Amino acid sequence: MKLFRQEHPHRTCSSPVPPLHAGSKVNGARAAAIATLIRWRRPLNVIVQLAAVAASNYAAFWLRFDGAIPESMQALIAQTLPWLVLIRGLMFLPIGLYSGLWRYTSIWDLWNLVAGVAGSSIVFSLFVQFGLRVGYVRSVYVMDAILLVLVLGGMRLARRIYREFGHVQRRGRVLIYGAGDAGAMIVRDIRHNPFYDYEPIGFVDDDPSKLGQRIHGVKVLGTRELLATIIRFKKPDVVLVAMPSAGVATTRSIVHALEPFKVRIHTLPNLGDILGGKVTVGQIRELSVEDLLERAPVGLEVAPARKLVSGKCVLVTGAGGSIGSESSRQIAALGPTKLVLVDRYENGLHDITTELELSSGVGRVDAVIGDVTDVDRMASVFAEHRPDVVFHAAAHKHVPLMELSACEAVKNNIGGTRVITQVAQRFGVERFVLVSSDKAVNPSSVMGATKRAAEFIVQVANRQGMGIFTSVRFGNVLGSNGSVVPRFLEQIKRGGPVTVTHPEMRRYFMLIPEAVHLVLRAAALAEGGDIFVLEMGDQIRVLDLARNLIRLSGFVPGEEIPIIFTGCRPGEKLVEELVGKDETTEQSAADRILRVKPTLPFDATWFASRLVHLEAAARAGDTKLVLERLGEIVPTYQPISANESERW
Repeated sequence: MKLFRQEHPHRTCSSPVPPLHAGSKVNGARAAAIATLIRWRRPLNVIVQLAAVAASNYAAFWLRFDGAIPESMQALIAQTLPWLVLIRGLMFLPIGLYSGLWRYTSIWDLWNLVAGVAGSSIVFSLFVQFGLRVGYVRSVYVMDAILLVLVLGGMRLARRIYREFGHVQRRGRVLIYGAGDAGAMIVRDIRHNPFYDYEPIGFVDDDPSKLGQRIHGVKVLGTRELLATIIRFKKPDVVLVAMPSAGVATTRSIVHALEPFKVRIHTLPNLGDILGGKVTVGQIRELSVEDLLERAPVGLEVAPARKLVSGKCVLVTGAGGSIGSESSRQIAALGPTKLVLVDRYENGLHDITTELELSSGVGRVDAVIGDVTDVDRMASVFAEHRPDVVFHAAAHKHVPLMELSACEAVKNNIGGTRVITQVAQRFGVERFVLVSSDKAVNPSSVMGATKRAAEFIVQVANRQGMGIFTSVRFGNVLGSNGSVVPRFLEQIKRGGPVTVTHPEMRRYFMLIPEAVHLVLRAAALAEGGDIFVLEMGDQIRVLDLARNLIRLSGFVPGEEIPIIFTGCRPGEKLVEELVGKDETTEQSAADRILRVKPTLPFDATWFASRLVHLEAAARAGDTKLVLERLGEIVPTYQPISANESERW
């Protein structure tokens, strides 16, 4: 949805022809007249300005002699005026006074005008004194120049004022939050363009010293504390947050203050994303939930990842999923010779393969249908393609479902990781990256415990093979398949209610591209056996996320879209963690990416033997034994029921 609509002034070939009516001849004559004016605009421009030169000169004499010009002075005017018009006309030419569009008149144009008039007045006075050798009234030189500047400048300003205020009927009202440079540029851009639909009705700014001041004619109405009152009385259609450098806390407080009002919220890109600091209406966009994250999204340092991937064969498991498909996109842009996409579900795999086949960054894209738990299938895939780098994103991830299907979680998340790491070792993969989860930390769910066990498998593989094996943890991914944001949006689309499990449920949130950035960066940083996590700031209340999504969808939370609490689901904690009780962190070579180190000794031989028993129980479908074995392998795994989760 765009805030401002700009009508194209020209009809396209496909545009319908309007029906003929009684006014068609009148409109046709008007159009012909306008076309004639446009064709002869430059000559008319010259004639009008030279006529102003003559009129200003005569007016100067008239003022000098109080309206009664003597006959001798009239003769002098007749003798000198043609030369004055010629000199001014020639000197106006090189400074562009005939070529400028008056509706875009600026201070620069007025300065040129003053310079042209002053310069031509000096040349004319010298010509009169040394060329014509006639007596001339000295005061007329000054009066003539002043009058001409006023006349020519007034003509230009009148055209601009008419353009900006005289004929624009704007249909919407926009309140601008932020009376700084960005807000001023936006107002100026609106004023300069008659095709924008919205009219700025005022500013809101946190600086009380700006209260009552005007910027381009638009008044600063108050501070944030008065925002609700201003909304109530001014009734804007849109609130534009014109503060590119504003922090997340400021944006969130504005959204919170606007909750009771049915008004759209828009914003500008980050100031660093605006080329040269120039802000225009075209850069305005709707405020999104990403703008309300507790920290700035983390970017990818491309060079290390490109060095890792460029010219290599890269294999991605789970390539049809949210993380796998975004990983494939970003890897493809880094120039691998071959990208092998593995998934057992054909629909998602087909979509990402079709998309990447049109990409010019990757040499070749191969789609492979296969299950990572099938050792023979994986061995044949690795034997055919010989990947250099593997990103393992295939996994079951939904906590409540895995509580009901613990055996399947073990077979896929643990068994699949074991198979793919063993095959990777056998075929000499250089680097292997496991996509893990913050739910693997002090896990309370089957899904989290299986991901923690998968991290152990990667650590063991790193000790046994020549390649580098590493893991990456991150929090909930905004917009991934089955995640909370798409679910909330679907509930909002249906008119509610939006369901939240608990009012104090908190989670770390990341963007999908951000999560993949972390995976690629970690792959380049890895030394083997390490686990990487992102410094993710404070956790966000899921209730706040739900309210913000409702608000950004154009509804009033709790009134138009109700929110109900359903209770914690089995395996859910109120608060997630990034580092376990048996772990410590240290700063990595990349900013805001931490390396996790275990504090307790790890017996790889014992772990491998217990893993055999765990997978055997899963294949037998013995859920009770699976949970017991899982607890042995992951000592920090403490299953909790829904009614026990509130102690977290």
